[in-house]
Amino acid sequence: MFYHLKRLDWILIASALLLVSIGLLALYSSSIGKGDFSNFRKQIIFAVIGIFLMFLFSFSDYRIFKNDHYLILTLYFVGLVSLIGLFFIAPEIRGVKSWYKIGPISIDPSEFIKLVLLIFLANYFSLRHVELYRLYHIFISGFYIFLPVALIALQPNSGSALILVILWLAVLLISGIKLKIFLSLCVLGILIITLGWSFLLQDYQKERIMGFIIPDKDPLGINWNQAQAKIAIGSGGIFGQGFGKGSQTQYGFLPESQTDFIFAAIAEEFGLIGVTILFLLIMTMLLRIIRIAINSQSNFPRLFASGFAILLVVQIFVNLGMNLGLLPVIGIPLPLISYGGSNLIIAFTALGIVQNISKH
Repeated sequence: MFYHLKRLDWILIASALLLVSIGLLALYSSSIGKGDFSNFRKQIIFAVIGIFLMFLFSFSDYRIFKNDHYLILTLYFVGLVSLIGLFFIAPEIRGVKSWYKIGPISIDPSEFIKLVLLIFLANYFSLRHVELYRLYHIFISGFYIFLPVALIALQPNSGSALILVILWLAVLLISGIKLKIFLSLCVLGILIITLGWSFLLQDYQKERIMGFIIPDKDPLGINWNQAQAKIAIGSGGIFGQGFGKGSQTQYGFLPESQTDFIFAAIAEEFGLIGVTILFLLIMTMLLRIIRIAINSQSNFPRLFASGFAILLVVQIFVNLGMNLGLLPVIGIPLPLISYGGSNLIIAFTALGIVQNISKH
């Protein structure tokens, strides 16, 4: 047991745990103004479950996902069924059916399907990387991606759907797809997004995009969130306003300060120094995952680890872009930091698989 513990990447583990700690600290602080610490207590439970799963998968054998194709297909169809069930069982929250409600707990199956598709793509392309010149494999993998993407987009949850498409394209690129084919897929994606404006996007989603393009369009309405986030970030200065003392966070001006805009809450109360520490921990975590991917001796672990790193980078980039007003608000959490059990538990599970890859 001690030998196995020594072989874990403790720098990766420490950086992930410190990021979760920062998230819990920010979550506790934002709970002060609301006088409600229920989310903070739930996040601690989610973190404990996630850490347990990380160590569990660290001591398991990742090669079961490489060799057992029936297991992967079973997980895939369970993910599809969970997404379909949302339309019949899930309550509508702010016009979206994205979560199952079990008492005080909300479960987001789109987070589960992200991990399943990452495993599926790593498995599929690790076996067929020498045949990527055949469009057949690209279309087959695209079909498996299309089904969950369509179900998620219909909730509607355009942010998570977009993340899955980017994950697919990224794994294709890493697998060695020809550049001209990759660029053709990107052009096709742009055409689909253009058509989606007319047929797929809801009115409030169009308003968010228009608000991003024209920041002064509706400062007290659709652009309120990002305006308050910018004020919070700017008011943090170098040292921040202090723990539990951020005016935007504590007085409720900053919306979704525990989820979408938790970065703005951190910047307001801990300033540039706190943000710098946050970025250093994120970079440390990502570099350790990339290092594991580079040192992997076969295609499946290399594709899984690099795909997971890309998944984290895209979500971090989108979340920070939302907070800084550089991207429209599409509801993407900051991994390991934002409140949310599904995202946190799945992130720790993936970290466990990456740890197991590192051991082998």
